[in-house]
Formats: sequence, C-alpha cells, structure tokens
Amino acid sequence: MVGAGLGGLTLAHGLRRAGIDVVVYERDGALGRPQGVSLHVDDRGASALRACLPPAHVAMVETTMGGPREQTLALSEMDGELTVTGARSSDGIAGRARPGRQVHRPLLRAVLLTELDDVVRFGAEFTRFEQRADGTVRVWFADGRTDTADVLVGADGIGSAVRRLYLPDVHVVDTGRRMIMGATPLRAVADTGLPGLIGDNPTSAHVRGTTMALGILRFTQPPVAARRQWLPALHRSAVAEIEDYVMWALPTTQEQLGSAAVWHRAKELTVDLPPALRLVVAEAWQDVTAALRIGMIPPPPAWPASPVTVIGDAIHLAPGFGGNLAMQDARHLCEALVEADRARLDLLDAIGAYEDTMRRSSFPSAVAKAST
Repeated sequence: MVGAGLGGLTLAHGLRRAGIDVVVYERDGALGRPQGVSLHVDDRGASALRACLPPAHVAMVETTMGGPREQTLALSEMDGELTVTGARSSDGIAGRARPGRQVHRPLLRAVLLTELDDVVRFGAEFTRFEQRADGTVRVWFADGRTDTADVLVGADGIGSAVRRLYLPDVHVVDTGRRMIMGATPLRAVADTGLPGLIGDNPTSAHVRGTTMALGILRFTQPPVAARRQWLPALHRSAVAEIEDYVMWALPTTQEQLGSAAVWHRAKELTVDLPPALRLVVAEAWQDVTAALRIGMIPPPPAWPASPVTVIGDAIHLAPGFGGNLAMQDARHLCEALVEADRARLDLLDAIGAYEDTMRRSSFPSAVAKAST
C-alpha cells in the first residue's frame, strides 16, 4: 500500500487483524503533512474504525472525542453582540454534515500508527509499478527499494502518484479556493462568551462580510488519562501537550492568500470582526495554522478491476468529510480482500465489488445518471 493517511492506516489495521500481510509505504515522515487539526467523524468513519481497529485503539479514539454534534449553528452580529441566529439539523441531506463528534486529527493518526511499527515504512517515495504476468504487482521507490504484492492500493491522497499512473485520465481540478485552518487554546477565549454560545456544535459565523467556521473540541476524557487507561503503547508525545481548543477556518482564494505568512493573512482577514472572533485568530497556535487547497475530481467512468486500486482522496475529494470517506473505503476494501483471502471471491471480483461500492458512495449522482 502507498500512503499512511487515515484511510491507509485503517486498512492496514483491518488487514492485519484478518491475518493478511500488509506493508504501507509513506513518502513523508511520521508527522505527515499539514491537513488541519480536527476532523468531524460521523457514522461512516466511526463504523470503519470499529470494524478495522483493535478494541483498545477504538476506545482511545472514542473516549477522546468531543461532545455530540447534531446541528450546525449560524452566528451573526445583532446590536453589537454575537448571537446564534439559526440552527440546521446535521442530517447529511444535500451535502450537509451528518451527526458526529470532533476528533483531534494528529491524535487520531498517532493512534492509527500505534502497533504498526513493523508495517509502515516512512521516507519511501513511490515512483512506478508494473503488473506482472503472474498477476502480482511490482513497485519501485525513489531510494531504490522495490516490493512485490498481490494488490497495490493507492492511499496517497489528493496528489496520488498511484492514481496518476494507473488512471492517467483522472485529474484533480484546482478550484482556486483555499481554506486557512487553525486552532486556538480554549483557555485563550474562555472569557469571551463564545464557548458557551456555541457549545460543541459546528458553527458558521457570517459577520461584517466575512465567513468563519468554528468548532470547539472539549476532550471527553483527557488524552493523557485515556492513554494510560486504554492504549499505553501510544507514544507519550502524542498526548503530552494536548488541551481543549477552538478549531477555526477562513475561506479565501489563491489570489487573496498571496505570499504572506498564513497566520498573518488570517489576522488580516479578521481585522474588522468583533473582538471575540479576532481573538480566536490572534491567539492561535501559529505552527498549526495552514492553508489547504480545495480541489475536486470529476466523477470518472468506471474502469476494469485489476490488482491496483485506490481509496480516499486519491480518487474522490470531499472537503470537510473526506476523512470519513477514506476510512469507509478502507473498511469496504478490507472486507472485499478478506473475502478473496478466504477464497469466497476471486481477487479481481472482490476488488471490482469494492470499486462499485466506492463509486456509489462517493459519486452517487454520477452513478445514478449512468444507470438511467
């Protein structure tokens, strides 16, 4: 497998628990690359984690989630005060979020990496692959390493090198939109009234011509205590300095982003906002403030199944909940590969069944159109 993101690591756990050999090659180091500090985990991600991870890992994730998030609030300014002016159910309809709970993304990834030391190879940049006559796949890496496997899985995200070689007609379209994302210690804004106003709910503030997304993560169980109780094998550094925080995001464009440092640009975007919202950005952890590119992958036509396949952002992009779809893909592919390993399905039939399921869940409108 290529890529040690949420989907790839979820799949690795699931396969190993089923007794299937797996190796994960990751171009980056153990810390990965900036992808935002929090993730709204809904039923798709949660059920995938429960299906694939060992029970102690699941307990560590679930006990450190934030509170239930069942509606999205609208925040505006009235008579000079920030006020909740609306609430929309998190029902998953028309692109809306599903009910779920917030997780600290770096902690989730650290949990996923725990007890996979013998599986994950960091600093391995994938360069090419070859499907061989005996049905296996041989892969090459930039440092000269090679490997051969029955299946190659591209779990290497939006810039997937596996996808570029395997499905060269599938392209990522840059929308030009960017999202500046960051996090701020909750204690820094505790006296502003904002935490009590929005609770655990994801919130969209529309104030003075600026839109700002907000979400507060209050850990149900302190991560240090949860590690001690549930997953002592988790590296201490993963929980050492974690505290409750406010996640925030500001939509912008490539042109507006310019060449300024990301945190300074965020401060500029919020300079005219009410004091509580300005403080959220001013007191943010600068080292985790990042600008993320918003791209899209137009629904591709179906392709014939082979020993090469892809999951997550490598084939479909879903800003805001892509992590859930990646983990869901991992679960579905794991189940399919287990069926093949147990000789209940031919390998290519199993991969084809996964890909059909992935297309239906990730590109439902395109699948419905093709079937009419």
